[in-house]
Amino acid sequence: MHFAFTDEQEQFRASVQRFLRERAPITAVRSAMETTLGYDRTLWRQLCDELGLPGIQVPEALGGQGFGFVELCIALEEMGRALLCAPFFASSVLATQALLNGASETQQLELLPAIASGQRIATLAWVESNGRWDPGGIALTATPVGTGYRLDGEKKFVLDGDHAEVILVAARAPGSVGAAGLSLLLVEAEAPGLERHPLQTLDPTRRQAALRFNGVSARLLGAAGNAGAALALTLDQAAVALASEMVGGTAALLESAVAYAKIRMQFGRPIGSFQAIKHQCAELLLAQELTAAAARYAAAAVAENAPDVPALAALAKARASDTYLQAAVECIQIHGGVGFTWDHDTHLWFKRAKTSQVLLGDANYHRERYLAQLEAGA
Repeated sequence: MHFAFTDEQEQFRASVQRFLRERAPITAVRSAMETTLGYDRTLWRQLCDELGLPGIQVPEALGGQGFGFVELCIALEEMGRALLCAPFFASSVLATQALLNGASETQQLELLPAIASGQRIATLAWVESNGRWDPGGIALTATPVGTGYRLDGEKKFVLDGDHAEVILVAARAPGSVGAAGLSLLLVEAEAPGLERHPLQTLDPTRRQAALRFNGVSARLLGAAGNAGAALALTLDQAAVALASEMVGGTAALLESAVAYAKIRMQFGRPIGSFQAIKHQCAELLLAQELTAAAARYAAAAVAENAPDVPALAALAKARASDTYLQAAVECIQIHGGVGFTWDHDTHLWFKRAKTSQVLLGDANYHRERYLAQLEAGA
């Protein structure tokens, strides 16, 4: 498969980049991360109304913009570059893709227009206390009760889970194991028996929560016990999307390091003229380009429903996990003492890099997945 961005996609990137540069500078990020919600409602509405980004990959018939997964990943690259504080990843990636993959057409038509317009914030809850990111780690049970289901258990690390209005929950039939018996269910935010607790995490720009389900009523989405494949596909797509966001963050750190190396004087010359700094920046550029290539190729594969998406998603996320954190560490080092201070912005990207490294599984987890895919295809 040959991949290159079209002129229209480059123009789209430029428009998103310009919007975020003007409306969401790093000063706005610092303000938003201190709020109760963790994002600016006004900026979110502008993002929805002026650019239509929350529904970019959603078909027009379902209230979206009708573009594809590549355009979604372009937007995520620029959001990662700007360190945007918004419920975009939870609502427009995890929840939206889960609905597109696992809900019926009637349910999609009911739920997606409001999510695609940004009127309702949604999220996907699947990870639990065991810390497993794969669907096989789900233990929360969904017991049939009348025409609905009762949920009992706990979910951890739910992105924007403390304020999302629509919660999609992955649960299993009692007694089932592995990928069998998994279902996707809908829970409203105010459902009786649902407890939501914000988690204190390293990264203040991306909120997470723990959800406790005590006999919570839920509605089935799609077919009962048949959500394993849809959930696995959603997580592969999310891994590619997160890798794309990490590519943007890496680019921002590289630009910051190079710009500082050009103006910081030592011994009467810019530090960027010293061979050690040159080597650091050159090696970081190479790593960033390779990671961008992996993530963009994987995004194109998702858009084409290629059979090797699981392997490409694992490869892209593994590379991005390593490269983003490497970029953050070296950017701080190049900045010297000022890079370690609260007043300097580099630490915000470092914290996002560290949490993104483990979100959806760390590099080792995805390298094992990649090798397993290769072995299965051999």
